[in-house]
Amino acid sequence: MIYTVTLNPALDRALWIDKIRIGDANRIKKERRYAGGKGIDVSKVLTTLGAANKAFGFVGGFTGEELESLLINEGIACDFVKITSETRINIIINEASTGNQILLNDKGPRIKSYELMQLIHKMEAAAPPDILTVSGSLPPGVHPVVYRKIVEMAKDRGARVLLDTDGEALKVGVQGMPDLIKPNVNELSRLVNKKLETVDEIIDAAQCVHQQGIRTVLVSMGARGILMVGERGRYLASPPEVEVIDTIGAGDAAVAGFVYGLSTGESEKDALACAVAAGTATTMRPGTALCRKEDFRKLLPRIRMEVPRGR
Repeated sequence: MIYTVTLNPALDRALWIDKIRIGDANRIKKERRYAGGKGIDVSKVLTTLGAANKAFGFVGGFTGEELESLLINEGIACDFVKITSETRINIIINEASTGNQILLNDKGPRIKSYELMQLIHKMEAAAPPDILTVSGSLPPGVHPVVYRKIVEMAKDRGARVLLDTDGEALKVGVQGMPDLIKPNVNELSRLVNKKLETVDEIIDAAQCVHQQGIRTVLVSMGARGILMVGERGRYLASPPEVEVIDTIGAGDAAVAGFVYGLSTGESEKDALACAVAAGTATTMRPGTALCRKEDFRKLLPRIRMEVPRGR
């Protein structure tokens, strides 16, 4: 079984308007609401690809109930802690006349200490997972050390753990020695405290993190693909050219694709191709919509794999 952990989920409210008019009424042409959050997106893509999984995290209030009901309606198993505060709402404004997009992300509800312990106890009581992903930002009231605790707890129970977060949460979380991390280039730069610009610099930084005990480092590099540095060497998987409609959720889909590959018994090299196929398939869809299985299958044999030379 695959578990995903999202400590700061959100209800994503996507709005479409013709043109933003400052100081005037803006008429909404269309609206859609999605269950969101990085780990939630991982669960959604895993379910789309046919991998059984369960989502853990916090939900609260009417917003939390709507988020959970949306997931259940998509066939995703959930085991959330109900909190006293309201789950956050993120606003995505799509301007049809320009194609521009405005993202308004709420910081999230404050988590009380007893609510945090309820989640820890819930995960301890659950059957040991084969793979666990820990993704996204931390809500107010939660110290980054919680990510280290969750990573250590899962590894003690025999799970492979993938951590996908940023900033201090990533720096503290890696102290728990997750098996895999998936930063983008900017997140890796913040982890190693050095601005990374060239592919050689990115490879060196990923190699440094790997040598510090992280078995596999996946680095999202946008249109260039995903770099993997690990025990079996390094690979760069690049996508074919596609019409990119939106990049929201592509990184989360890549995590799901990699985990999906591992769960079906693929090598990490082949799982890397799955990651790029899932991420690329997501860029072909608008707004917060994620990849379709048919797009994933068509893209998978077209992923280019090479061994980057580095320095």
